Order: sequence, then structure tokens, then C-alpha cells
Amino acid sequence: MTKFIGILTAGGDSPGLNAAIRGIGKAAQNSFGMQVIGFRDGFRGLMENRTVRLDGPALSGILTIGGTILGTSRDKPEKMPMAGQMLDMTDLMVENYRKHQLDALVCLGGGGTQKNALTLLKKGLNIVTLPKTIDNDVAKTDITFGFDTALGIATEAIDRLHSTAHSHHRIIVVELMGHNAGWLALGAGIAGGADVILIPEIPYDIHKVAEAIRRRSHSDKGFSIIAISEGAKSKEDAALLQAAEEKKANAKKKEEKKKASAELLELVNRQANGTIRLSQRLEELTGLESRVTILGHVQRGGTPSAGDRLLASRLGTACATLINEGVSGVMVAARGEGAEPVPLEEVVGKRKTVPLDHPWLDSARRLGTCMGD
Repeated sequence: MTKFIGILTAGGDSPGLNAAIRGIGKAAQNSFGMQVIGFRDGFRGLMENRTVRLDGPALSGILTIGGTILGTSRDKPEKMPMAGQMLDMTDLMVENYRKHQLDALVCLGGGGTQKNALTLLKKGLNIVTLPKTIDNDVAKTDITFGFDTALGIATEAIDRLHSTAHSHHRIIVVELMGHNAGWLALGAGIAGGADVILIPEIPYDIHKVAEAIRRRSHSDKGFSIIAISEGAKSKEDAALLQAAEEKKANAKKKEEKKKASAELLELVNRQANGTIRLSQRLEELTGLESRVTILGHVQRGGTPSAGDRLLASRLGTACATLINEGVSGVMVAARGEGAEPVPLEEVVGKRKTVPLDHPWLDSARRLGTCMGD
């Protein structure tokens, strides 16, 4: 009996999404005789029943294309913006799933998508997910597709900034994505030869960063490259945020919680300018000119790397195989050179950050890289 599967991509776009769609679709059709449809723009497309048939022609020529042919959104099943209101549209999504007589729905995305997929799983749908994000912070998988491409882009950017930093005897501060995980900044920092690497897992002491730069200057090295994750914080800011989070968690009354939430939001918004403040402070402490480069969404774009195409294809074909075997309620995790299903409940609510004993950190320190501590 022919099986029918649906695919959607949700959250931020990422290199390798089309390779994963292709991997699922081709394996499902060629190996198992399934029929495949895609839902446009994430969970909103599922709610609005906007579909596209993912047959041979639709899957042809997309392997090397960045982004996602299905489109994406950050809309959540339980909090969908509808006519100025936030409504729970889960039941309508379930209805559309049933309407298409789907045997499984595949959701491609990061931590937020895994959580939203679990919501549908609890409604009785057969759900399988794939881990996608340039941040590499999805739990229970060795790596996420999108990360390798972003790592290469970030490394090339640092490579290019070396020449201008050297020519003008400057400090160049490069802000990389990664949210609250330091994988991208740490990997690109090491690969690009950054002199200082600052990541969320290690709150930094700005005076130690300044001292490392001064030492380089005194050694006739007239420039320094700092790779900083967007989520990196000084020790002072980290302490303030922790205190604000504890205050919110311990608030008993509604007004107390509201006030604590406002204070926390103010600190979080202030952190958005953390890289600029770091650069300005380093100029004051070192007497050297400092310039900031924020790579932003450049890290998400363009042709996926060979590594991401291979990973996405591997996970996509494994996904089709699992669906054929009747497996659901899992994320298809990368494990070594293969793939394995991990219960979705074990993934949701967790974040894979850089362990303080990780080999990359050990290598960075042995290279003489300042980690801010």
C-alpha cells in the first residue's frame, strides 16, 4: 500500500535544506514508492493547507541551491498570528494532515521546530524531524546540517579581515552567529587564526582580553583578530543576567514577575550591542583603533558545502527508510558516519553547547588563543 508523507521547513533558513528535501523525496519515491508533498512556509503552510507536489521534476536541480524551495516561517502551531491575535491552530493542522491521508510529516528545523513538532506528535500525528541550524546547537546529534557551510563562510571572512587588520594595525572584532552556543565562533576562530575567541560558554574578562592584545602589540604584532559569538557576555553582564533570571523565577506576585521580566528584557536588549561596547572599551584600554564586522545573515546564504550536502542527503535518505519501517516520534540524528533515530522527547528543551573540556577548546588554548578567561 502506497505511503504518503509531507515535508515542511521551519525556523531560520539554512544551507542544506534543499539537499535534505531532495534526499527524503528521492529515497521515498525511488526506493519505497511513496508519494511526497511539501507544505509552504513552515507550520503556517500546514495550517493554511498550501501544498506543492514534490515529484521528480520538483526535486531536480535543487541539491546545490541555498535556502529552501518550500519557504519557511517562525510561526508556532499553538501561537499563530491570526488577524492581530495569537491563536492555537493545532487542530486545523491535524485536520489538514488527515485530509491528505499522511502516514508521516517530516519537519526540518532547529530547536524551536523540534518543540513545535513535539506539539503535533502529542496530538497523535506521526512525526519525524531532521536537525537543521547553522548554530549546531540541537541536542542529541553529532552535527546539524547548515553548520559546515556557515563555518566555511565565517572562516573565509576572518581570513579576508587579516589583511586589513595587518595593514592598519587595528583590532578587528568579528561577530558571528550562534545564538547561545559557541560552536561557530570557536570553529571559525581556530580555523581563521583569530587571536581572541569569545563564546557564550565562557564569560570573558575584558581586562584579560585587553592584556592579550597589548602583549601582541609589544611583540611587534601590530594587529589582533577577535572572533566573538553573538551570545558571548562579559563576566559582569553574565552575572547581571543570571541575577535577573533568578529574580524572575523567584517572583511570587504577578506585579513582581512583570517587573522582573521587564528588567530581564532590558538586559537582553542591552546585550544586543555587546560587540560594539566591547570594541569601544578595547580602544580605551589598549590605545589601538578597533573596528567591528558583523557577518549576520551572510553566514546562512549561498550554496551549501559538500559536507552539508552529504550530511543532509544522508539524514534525508535515512528518514525515508525509517518512515517505511513505520518509525515515528523521532529526530533523525547524525551519529558517526551514519544516522540513528532519537526520541523527540529527549531532544526538546535541551541545547547542545560547547563543553568546557571539548577538544576544540583545548586546541585553542594550546595555540595561545585568548578565551577571555
